[in-house]
Amino acid sequence: PLRRPAAPPPLRPRRPSPRAPPETAAPARAPREMQVIKRDGRQQEVRFDRITQRIRVLCDGLDARFVDPVAITQKVVEGFYSGIPTAEIDRLAAETCAYMSQRHPDFSTLAARIAVSNLHKSTSDSMAETCRLMHGYRDAQGRPAPLLSDHVWEFVRDNAAAIDAAIDYNRDYDYDYFGFKTLEKSYLLKVGGQIVERPQHMLMRVACGIHCGDLAAAAETYDLMSRRRFTHATPTLFNAGTPVPQMSSCFLLTMKEDSIEGVYDTLKQCALISKCAGGIGLAISNVRAKGSYIRGTNGNSNGLVPMLRNFNETARYIDQGGGKRKGSFAMYLEPWHPDVYDFLDLRKNHGKEEQRARDLFYGLWI
Repeated sequence: PLRRPAAPPPLRPRRPSPRAPPETAAPARAPREMQVIKRDGRQQEVRFDRITQRIRVLCDGLDARFVDPVAITQKVVEGFYSGIPTAEIDRLAAETCAYMSQRHPDFSTLAARIAVSNLHKSTSDSMAETCRLMHGYRDAQGRPAPLLSDHVWEFVRDNAAAIDAAIDYNRDYDYDYFGFKTLEKSYLLKVGGQIVERPQHMLMRVACGIHCGDLAAAAETYDLMSRRRFTHATPTLFNAGTPVPQMSSCFLLTMKEDSIEGVYDTLKQCALISKCAGGIGLAISNVRAKGSYIRGTNGNSNGLVPMLRNFNETARYIDQGGGKRKGSFAMYLEPWHPDVYDFLDLRKNHGKEEQRARDLFYGLWI
């Protein structure tokens, strides 16, 4: 007969390890609350309901079927970290809404509203105070580097109350997101790398720069521009009211002469114009072609292409106002010139790099 297997011995209870007794185990810590940094430097516990409420206020008049403040907040907080500045929160919210604009145009409107509101919180609502900051600016070495001319500053200071009364900051919200970000990048003046102008400040600066001394004309010009009845060209928006009030858009030149001195004098003129945001049209038909005899050195010319590459690099280097936008040089050549075929190939994407100058613009003078 088969025998039953013997029953296993009873299990003994395990003794607690003397190296890690339960009584000495460290209790789990509660997660630290996330903090935000206010614009005045104070730290504060983050309140997501406040972010939602801020977005909800700016959603006035938008289609609630598509634009949900709670859903936007949920996406925004994905980019949070402890110690995030509140200005950075607004930037994240604006970028999130701009990305969602493919779903509905109202998201783009909301993005612009958030960006404008963020700028308003960081800047003064006084034209005189803003101009004081710009006129009294000093560079990193402590040297005076005013961004506003003396006579415009004095005009604004003497008429501060009337000028402030004429400005309507609500019109800043008329810009779409792309337009407002373009203003931020290139047009609004900065002090120490920080934007101090609002769009309405810029328009009033332009009006005062043009009509300095005539308050009524300045107020009328500001009102028409801020209501988008007309606008001035970019050099005027860049430079009006500043110590370098160069407000012309286009300059037409001819190569001074077909010589080293003539070419480089013309190049210097183009650089100085581009420095002050001017665009350039240059006629170069009087420059000798490739292989032409050079009496002074008993040699032969390299033609237009190497010369135009110099102008190309100057346009890249001397941009319009120090990083605001690329220089704009247009070169014009009459079709009888022997180098015309090389001229027409200069913007091609293929070919030898030393035969290309792709940052210039070209036209045949027919």
